Amino acid sequence: MSRPLLYLDVDGPLNPYAAQPERRPDGYTTIRVALHPGRALRVWLHPGHGEALLGLGYDLYWATTWMDAANRWIGPVIGLPELPWVDFGTGLFAWRSDGVHWKTEAIVAHAEGRPFAWVDDEQSPEDEAYVAAHHPGRALLHHVNPRIGLRDDDFAVLAEFATTAAS
Repeated sequence: MSRPLLYLDVDGPLNPYAAQPERRPDGYTTIRVALHPGRALRVWLHPGHGEALLGLGYDLYWATTWMDAANRWIGPVIGLPELPWVDFGTGLFAWRSDGVHWKTEAIVAHAEGRPFAWVDDEQSPEDEAYVAAHHPGRALLHHVNPRIGLRDDDFAVLAEFATTAAS
C-alpha cells in the first residue's frame, strides 16, 4: 500500500510568522528572502523540522503560496530534499462564497483519493466539511498555531495518523 500524503504549508507551520516580531522562537534560525528587489521577508525556520517530517512515513508535498520557491528557500534550511508542490493555478488566493479555503479543492483533487494530512494555519470547519464530502480516503486537516509553528505534539499527531492511514 502507498504511503499517505502530507501537504505542507510554510507560513504558520514552518515559519511561525505571527510570533512576537522581536522574539525568534527557540531553536529557529532567521533567513531573509528577497522576493522583490529592495524588499526582504524575514522567515524563521527550525533546522530540525526536515528530518522530523521525513521520518513520519508520508510522501511530502508543498501546499503553499511559496509553491516551487519553497524548494529554493525553505527546504534547504530545514533539511528537506526538493519536493513536488501543489500548483494552485488560477485558484491562488481565490475567494469562495462557501467559506472553503482556496487551497482545499486543489489539495483534494491532487490527493486523488489517497489518505492525506494537510498542515496549515488557515483551515476551518468549512474545509473539514468539504473534504468529508469530496474525498473518499482518510484525511487529517491539522491546524498549527502560527505564533509557535510545528511542535512535538503536532509531530505526534501526524505520526499517529500516518500509522493508522497506512493500515
